[in-house]
Amino acid sequence: MKSPPHTFHRLAVIGAGAWGTSLAYHLGQQDHSVRLWAYEPETVQAIHQTRTNSLFLSDITLPDTISPTSALSEALTGCEAIVLAVPSHAMRTTIQEMQSYLKGPLPLIIATKGIEDGSLKLMSQVLTDELSPQWEEHIFILTGPSFAAEVCAGKPTTILLSGKNLELAASLQSLFMSPLFRVYTAQDLIGAQLGGSLKNVMAIASGVVDGLNLGFNARAALITRGLAEMIRLGKAMGAHIHTFYGLSGLGDLVLTCTVNLSRNYSVGLKLGRGQTLREILTETRTVAEGVNTAKAALGLSTNHQVDMPIVQGVNEILFQEKAPLQAVSELMARASKVESEFPPTAP
Repeated sequence: MKSPPHTFHRLAVIGAGAWGTSLAYHLGQQDHSVRLWAYEPETVQAIHQTRTNSLFLSDITLPDTISPTSALSEALTGCEAIVLAVPSHAMRTTIQEMQSYLKGPLPLIIATKGIEDGSLKLMSQVLTDELSPQWEEHIFILTGPSFAAEVCAGKPTTILLSGKNLELAASLQSLFMSPLFRVYTAQDLIGAQLGGSLKNVMAIASGVVDGLNLGFNARAALITRGLAEMIRLGKAMGAHIHTFYGLSGLGDLVLTCTVNLSRNYSVGLKLGRGQTLREILTETRTVAEGVNTAKAALGLSTNHQVDMPIVQGVNEILFQEKAPLQAVSELMARASKVESEFPPTAP
């Protein structure tokens, strides 16, 4: 007989960027008690004073169920589940700082989409590096097509929750579900993370195509061939191919490659219009994860001997100052090939 889903009341969201704040807002709207940890003291002060995150999500009034703090001890003490929404480059140091306040295994829900630079590890692998083996079945990935502003505006959103423990996943599914926020579960952590990370690189490439005014045909081709690259790397790393045809792959890819609400698409758009990466990065405080992920994805493609020409081209534009039009021209001039050898699997 199935045990009833566990219920959660006291939650911690670690990371108060736009996505972390939107998840805190979503959970707080359902009357959960949420402690929102922010790295920036000014964010904590602004929420206390105005109930808004003026740096990252200024248009949303946060409910009183959300308590902001810059102290990890305050955020984590007594919490029953933790959402991790810090940038990928900060994940390892953050989990190291959290350890003294973690008294036993509880759900760790990774909402970060990125790959660690240097080690080339996925976020779940960073956590298993730093935590004891008993935590492994408590690590989950929350990913899929989801702009923070639309979640807070009450627009219908559907995402994926991946984790090894199906019973705990069902409880977390119930935690996040609402009439306008639908959650599916799966067990493929590798595929879910690769889909959520690599689509940011493809979004930069899509922005470049649109910045060059190359047309909708070119953008559609870019998205399609980008998916093929994601699948090739996923297969080499042990992911399930069908994951990439779902929310964390195709769903997130289409969203971030077609709309300028995507920070990564916006970076590509500016590159295509002639700005340099340095100029673009000085204009904003928000993190475009695809910039760092592009370098890590190229490293993974080399390590696993996987052909990823779009990832290669994005790296050349970002870090070698190759002219965007030249990079696109070189992609189009590659030798003729058959189409992807990875068709969708039967349901």
